[in-house]
Amino acid sequence: MTTPSTPAPQLRRVLTLRDLVLFNIVAVLGLRWLATAAKAGPSALVLWLLAAALFFVPQGLAVLELSSRYPREGGIYTWTRETLGEGHGFLCGWCYWINNVLYYPNLLISTAVIATYVVGRGGTALADNRLYIIIATLGALWFAAGVNIAGASGGKWLQNLGGIGTYIPALMLIVLGGISVATHAPANTITLAGFRPDFSNLAALNLWASIAFAFSGMELSATMGDEVRDAARNLPRAIYIAAPLVAAAYILGSASVLWLVPVGELNITSGFIQAIVKGTEQIGGGAGLAWCGVLAAAAYTVGNMGGLGAWLVGPARVAFVIGLDRYFPPAFGRIHPRFGTPYVAILVQAVLATVFLLLSLVGRGTSVERAYLILLDTQLLIYFIPYLYLFLSFLIQVSRSAPAALRAVPGGRPVIKVLGACGFLVTALAMVLAGVPPEGGRQGALFLLKVAGGAAGFLAAGGLIYARGRRRAS
Repeated sequence: MTTPSTPAPQLRRVLTLRDLVLFNIVAVLGLRWLATAAKAGPSALVLWLLAAALFFVPQGLAVLELSSRYPREGGIYTWTRETLGEGHGFLCGWCYWINNVLYYPNLLISTAVIATYVVGRGGTALADNRLYIIIATLGALWFAAGVNIAGASGGKWLQNLGGIGTYIPALMLIVLGGISVATHAPANTITLAGFRPDFSNLAALNLWASIAFAFSGMELSATMGDEVRDAARNLPRAIYIAAPLVAAAYILGSASVLWLVPVGELNITSGFIQAIVKGTEQIGGGAGLAWCGVLAAAAYTVGNMGGLGAWLVGPARVAFVIGLDRYFPPAFGRIHPRFGTPYVAILVQAVLATVFLLLSLVGRGTSVERAYLILLDTQLLIYFIPYLYLFLSFLIQVSRSAPAALRAVPGGRPVIKVLGACGFLVTALAMVLAGVPPEGGRQGALFLLKVAGGAAGFLAAGGLIYARGRRRAS
């Protein structure tokens, strides 16, 4: 059996600091959140700041510290295994992996819908055409899988282009928003009282939990620790560079959407493109700037392709290391003889993503679709478990010895522990909110039963796989 301290074999160290920064941006920054937040009005800006302080900063510190202590393949799985033992490590890695397999269909469908704006068909029936969605999503999925199987040195360019493509519309939006602030009145009423979130309202609490987890994903690049040049140094440095860029895009981008587009007109999927189009219209009636909306949609589509690649290869590295530890079938730990990538783990994820994607599309309006929606409900609880382990591992590690990467944090270890506890509590609160039914009565009880029962089912399946792995090892 491969011991937990054994490095992954034959992996090539091809990822540089630049690659890691762009990987972090494409993994974390989701422009669809700008319209979701702006729908809440000016209070969303305060929610972003609170989420950054109480979740994003603690998450960044946790990844900084743990990636400097354990700069190896597997990331969050390896950190939990080294801190809490193999059983907890497997549970963390299993939840991280299976949750992302369920996530791909949503990302792919969103990409296909936004891509219609590139060809001038945005908002038309094409976005609801099932054949188009199937062809576009499966084509994108297997292209991303193929590029990343062919080698990290080539696959990283998909993620790099994705990081650039994600940030271009954000910059366009922020610039247009700044021009509009200087030249036009806001599209929405903005008052001092409007900035005050109403946390007595369950909807506001749910929105805040969602906004906090829009910041998740900074740990993803660390899953490729054995493929990073000077990983102990570059993984933390990439956090310092990427985190402010992501926070600025979310906060200033949401403010720009709020200034440019009336809340009642906002489309949750394409709100940021609406805002860019509105901004160009304000500059000379949009004359000569009609290309801005097309450019934003094209860049976003490329960004989502890069995001798909990132969330395909990161969890695959977790599955790869679990395969090396023999808890997943040993085939997961195989390296491609030519390309030097964990190709079996990537292929398995692509196949499962195809199955779930077809379940969500082909079975629309049938019991198959309802079964898929139940899976999405259960995803809510599974999603948060690895982050509980992230913050718990962080708090334990900084208590054991002098922090390796956090010596410059103002306030030292007491402040670090408070921030780690904040991250843990925000995650626990999000889990509670995920189990709160959107509607009361019998339907609400059924929702809670589906979420809790489905999550328990996935955990039980993981437990069976772990028990079988231990038997095989012995």
